[in-house]
Amino acid sequence: MAEAQNIPAGSTTAGSIAVAAESTVATRMSAPPSFDVADFPVPHGREEEWRFTPLERLRGLHDGTAVAVDGGVTVEVTAPEGVTVETVGRDDARIGRAGTPVDRVAAQAYSSFEKASVVSVPKETVVAEPIRIAVHGAGGTAYGHQVVELGAFAEAVVVIDHTGDAVLAANVDYLIGDGAKLTVVSVQDWDDKAVHVGQHNALVGRDASFKSIVVTFGGDVVRLHPRVQYAGPGGEAELFGLYFTDQGQHQEHRLLVDHNAPHCKSNAVYKGALQGADAHAVWIGDVVIRVQAEGTDTYEMNRNLVLTDGARVDSVPNLEIETGEIAGAGHASATGRFDDEQLFYLMARGIPETEARRLVVRGFFAELVQQIGLPDVEERLLAKIEAELEASV
Repeated sequence: MAEAQNIPAGSTTAGSIAVAAESTVATRMSAPPSFDVADFPVPHGREEEWRFTPLERLRGLHDGTAVAVDGGVTVEVTAPEGVTVETVGRDDARIGRAGTPVDRVAAQAYSSFEKASVVSVPKETVVAEPIRIAVHGAGGTAYGHQVVELGAFAEAVVVIDHTGDAVLAANVDYLIGDGAKLTVVSVQDWDDKAVHVGQHNALVGRDASFKSIVVTFGGDVVRLHPRVQYAGPGGEAELFGLYFTDQGQHQEHRLLVDHNAPHCKSNAVYKGALQGADAHAVWIGDVVIRVQAEGTDTYEMNRNLVLTDGARVDSVPNLEIETGEIAGAGHASATGRFDDEQLFYLMARGIPETEARRLVVRGFFAELVQQIGLPDVEERLLAKIEAELEASV
C-alpha cells in the first residue's frame, strides 16, 4: 500500500485512486462549537469541514429545509434488568453534557428534537447482556438525541443498530463515570437511499475506558463525527471503524480526540474497502494534545483497500501537539489495491483467484470484526462483507 501522510493535498495515485493528506488540524479552522444553529452559516462546500461532503445529497439537513415527519424514525431500546430507560424532555441536565455541536447539522439536530432517549447504568453495576438500541427509518425525516450514561465503576456494552430508510440528523452522548467501562457498537446498515448525519460525543471519566466500534455499510450518504474528551486523568479511548463503500455511496467519518487531561490514552484504527464507480470514502482523524495533557499516549491509523476502478478515498490524519511532555504520538494513512504477493501466495497453494481475493479482504477486516466481541453481530457483519464481495470478485 502507498503511504499517504507525505503525499501533498490533492495529489492522486494511479488507477483512479485519489488520496489526500494534510497537516492542518481542522478544529482550528471551524466555527466554535455551539448549541445555536444561527452560529453556523449555511455551508456552501468550500469550508474545510464540508469540502468533501456532497451537500446536494443531504436532503436539506444542512440548510434547514428538511422538515421532520412524525413516525419517520422509531427508536426501541432493549435493556437487561438493572438498566434504566427514560424518555426525557429537552431540559434534562444530561443532554449536551458530553459535547457541543460542532457544525450546522448537529446544531440543527439539537435544536429540533422534542424528546430524548436516556439509558442509564447505575454505579458499580456490571451489565451481563448487551443493551440494544434499534433505530429504524420508515422513509421520513427525523432529528434525534440519545444519551448513554454509566455511573462510576459500571460496565456495559451497547449496540446501536440503524436500519430502514430515513433522512436522519442525530446526536449521541456517552457519559462515562470514573472507573467505568463502556463499549459501543454503532452499525449503519441503512437502505440504499438513506441519509444519516450524526455527532457522537464521549466524555471519559477519570481512569475510565471507552471503546467505540463504528460499522458503516448502507445509505446513500453517511457522515459521522465521533468525538472524545476527558473529564479527568487516566482515561482511555479506543476508536475502531469498518466501512464498505459501494457504487455511488458517500461514507464519511470525521474523528476528533481532544486530549485535554493528563496521562490519558487513545488509539484509533479505521479500515475501509471500496468498489464501484463514484464510491467515495472520507476519513478525517484529528488529535489535539493540549498544554495540560502531559503524559498523553496516542496513535491513529487509517487503511483503505480499493477493489475496483472509479473509487476515491480522501484520508486526512491530523495531529496537533501543544506540549512536549508526552509518552507518544503518531499517525498513519495508506490506500492501495490488492497485494499481489498475497494473492500469489494463496494461488500458488491451489486456491482459485476469486476465493483468494475474498480471503485477503476477510483478513483485512478480521482485526476489527474481532473487536466487537458479540457473536451475533460479528456473524451478521461477516455475512454482509461476503455479500459485498459477491458483487466485486
